[in-house]
Amino acid sequence: MSFSRRAAAPDGDLGCRRRRPSDRLRRPFWLLAVVLVCVLAQEAFAQGASEAQIKAAYLISFMKYIDWPGNPANLNICLYGRETLLPLLAGYEGRSIGGRPLLIHKVVSADQLAGCQQLFIADSDSARGAEMLQQALKQPLLITGDGENFIRQGGAIALARSDGRVVFDINTDAIARAGLKAATPMLRLARSLSGGQR
Repeated sequence: MSFSRRAAAPDGDLGCRRRRPSDRLRRPFWLLAVVLVCVLAQEAFAQGASEAQIKAAYLISFMKYIDWPGNPANLNICLYGRETLLPLLAGYEGRSIGGRPLLIHKVVSADQLAGCQQLFIADSDSARGAEMLQQALKQPLLITGDGENFIRQGGAIALARSDGRVVFDINTDAIARAGLKAATPMLRLARSLSGGQR
């Protein structure tokens, strides 16, 4: 990850601007958050964490980097398809994210998505998974799933395996269509971005 300096402004002010106190506080927080995510992921791989454990940790992390409209009382991750991640995510249930408790739900139909903030579709390549994805696209959800094709199918975040690591790709258009906004640190950590925001 590289950072570039701001170019000098034409009027000679070197691109400087008055910063609000909140700017100075916010920048160290975001940089620290990015460093922590990277360190934790490296430790997980070093300790031999399973692919499922890493995917579960990613789903939790995504919840921290999305602005959720409507100020929901709880943050709900809903799982559809294979139950590989359900027992792993159950250990996170009740933990606080941004002052709101995290809840984990197993869903079997689109009728159960009303209270979800994030939907993970484990088998999006199956006919049932593809149908659930199409139904979920009509709702204000962060839709995550497995596989390289998930982004092309309309999903927002795809988890994939690359060079022995679990990585993720982001479709910023899908996030915007859902009425959500992803924080910059999460976008920077993605292997690839598609859509309008790069």
